[in-house]
Amino acid sequence: MTNSAKTAARTAKNSRALEILARTGFAVLGLLHILIGAIAISLVGGSGESADQSGALRELSSKPGGIVVIWIVVVGLLALVLWQIVQVFLLDEPDPKKKWGRRVSELGKGVAYGAVGVTAATFALGGSSSSSNTSQSFSAKLLASPGGVILLVIVGLVVAGIGVAFVVQGVLTKFEKLLLIPAGTTGTVVRVLGVVGYVAKGVALFVVGVLFVVAAVTADPEKASGLDGALKSLVDLPFGKVILVAVGVGLIAYGLFCAARARWARL
Repeated sequence: MTNSAKTAARTAKNSRALEILARTGFAVLGLLHILIGAIAISLVGGSGESADQSGALRELSSKPGGIVVIWIVVVGLLALVLWQIVQVFLLDEPDPKKKWGRRVSELGKGVAYGAVGVTAATFALGGSSSSSNTSQSFSAKLLASPGGVILLVIVGLVVAGIGVAFVVQGVLTKFEKLLLIPAGTTGTVVRVLGVVGYVAKGVALFVVGVLFVVAAVTADPEKASGLDGALKSLVDLPFGKVILVAVGVGLIAYGLFCAARARWARL
């Protein structure tokens, strides 16, 4: 990395305005997960809503003042994209291999935030979008390309691996390094929300990854139905409704953890 790039990144990191916007980003990320969790729980009663980012944004857009909130979501998520880019330039890791691994991880987070931000902007501008359809369309294009089956399996394994990583981070409370956790009861609550939230999000992402692999093996892109399809597929499992409610509650917990991160994040 050039010195000028590092200097620019350090200047951005020290910006009070960017810090406020990044904290706003964590807050809106929390709001979206709370809505997704609530929609997931409502699926038990036969709700036809989409239990993913699009469903959460659609729910927001239907409320009075919802478009204003969605614009805040857009700004907050774009701020998180910028924040992740800053982290790429300022990573402090002596091991070159680990450093590049962490850079890829930070960039991956930025891409994920940016994708949701673009979806939010679509709703803010009066349009609509379906995360499930986007996932299926992506899978169809990949399957139609040379070596597409193998590539889609790799995508599925990567997503499933990220899910496993979330579970591990939750069980081992590795998320604690992301925050300055307060003492006392408040800190205990934040830790519990982190453990429950990370495990639930990990389970959901693992199922999303499995569906990508299934889509590749069966050559059926319709199987790759994203987070919405992953959550709805849980209903077909033994005690599926109980599992779905548990994951929904966990996603709400993750949303509340993100809200706590907005307050106590190490930035």
